[in-house]
Parts: sequence; structure tokens; C-alpha cells
Amino acid sequence: MYTHYSKKYILFRRTMVVFVGVATFPVMFLTPLSLRAKLYSYLHRYWLKTSTKPVWLLLTEEAAKGLY
Repeated sequence: MYTHYSKKYILFRRTMVVFVGVATFPVMFLTPLSLRAKLYSYLHRYWLKTSTKPVWLLLTEEAAKGLY
């Protein structure tokens, strides 16, 4: 149902997250906390995504495993 991304594509995505995070750090240092939190939350979700499955669904399934 969901397809996994290739290792090369995941590496590319994570490299871009690091690049964007480092590039925007000086600007984000001076922005309001809410905007900064939104950007870094988006980057965190982008980092975690390894398939076409939505990140929230993946995290929900992993949390349910810990309960049972």
C-alpha cells in the first residue's frame, strides 16, 4: 500500500534538511518562537519520512506498539 523510498533518496532528503536548517539558523535566531517552531517541526517531519505513509500514521502505529 505504501512504498518505501530508496536509501539514496532518504540520504538526499536528510542532507537537504541539514542544509536548510543550517542556512536558516541565523535568520531563525531572530524570528518569533512560534515561527521558528513551525519551521523546525516541518524539518523534523521531513527528516522522519521514509515512505509515502504519512508521518502521523507511522508515529501513531509505533506509539500503539508501546502500549500493547
